[in-house]
Amino acid sequence: MDNFVAGVDLGGTKTEVGLIAPDNRIVARRRFPTEDRLGPHSVAERIAASIAEMEQQLPVGERVAAVGVCTPGPVDHVAGVLLDPPNIPGLHYAPLAALLGERLGVPVRIDHDAKTAGLGEFHYGAGRGERSMVYIIVGTGVGAAIIADGQVYRGMHNSAGEFGHTTLDRNGVLCSCGARGCVETFMSGPWLARRYAAAQRGEAPTPETPTLLDGQQVAALAQQGDPLALRILTEAGEALGVAIATLAMILDIECYVIGGSVAHCGDLLLKPARRMAPRYSFRSVGERVRIVKNQLDTDAALLGCAWLARQALKMTQGDTP
Repeated sequence: MDNFVAGVDLGGTKTEVGLIAPDNRIVARRRFPTEDRLGPHSVAERIAASIAEMEQQLPVGERVAAVGVCTPGPVDHVAGVLLDPPNIPGLHYAPLAALLGERLGVPVRIDHDAKTAGLGEFHYGAGRGERSMVYIIVGTGVGAAIIADGQVYRGMHNSAGEFGHTTLDRNGVLCSCGARGCVETFMSGPWLARRYAAAQRGEAPTPETPTLLDGQQVAALAQQGDPLALRILTEAGEALGVAIATLAMILDIECYVIGGSVAHCGDLLLKPARRMAPRYSFRSVGERVRIVKNQLDTDAALLGCAWLARQALKMTQGDTP
């Protein structure tokens, strides 16, 4: 579609707004503190002002035709309403799509940030040309977007993809969700830090394990050859591979794209995952599994938002999305 659109990556701390050209290049961007405490009207006004400022760079007669927004969940993507994302309390039950649509006079679509980043990778990044794909984001938490036959699989209550809180070890460490041995306790940034600190003291990790380093610093030590950090990253990668093997057996999807801050570890995380996935699935399934690093990094969310915006525009024009 030959239109400029805007993408909005709304986070608990900062918001990034991108201007996306018809060829899906991000040609301008603005960042500002979210400041959700000021309320939804303030957030919507500052997003709209950023879009208006970037529109001044467009050729004469051009304007932003639609807007896509991604936000931490839970979110009602049909109604365009944030529900109760814990990191954005000032926007609980905010009808952000309606507020932005009224302010800008264009279609607006909102979706969950992990699903949106997955759509970005599927359409413009590591998943291009795939029929189906699972995008797994490994950062402060662990989540997944399941894209089957080109469509996001949401489940009956839009909660499909809570990959981080599936169980790998029912006798494992206690997770923040109250269960034990969740995928997240093996590989999220905070848990990498806890596992490293506990291993230094010869103890089992717990949610209360004190840490001096964060997950990114543990990963950096592993890249420098620190033996203990390498062990922690290898264990994380192996856990990821086992979990992906389970997904592959259930979903019969071959392509798994790994994103998020922990994915910056690259092969330190992905090689062990690739080694383990065939061992924990049927050979006929595991030999087809491909585990790859994302291509778009943090731009995946903005480009996924652009895709959402274009779908919203198609709907207003009477086309099937």
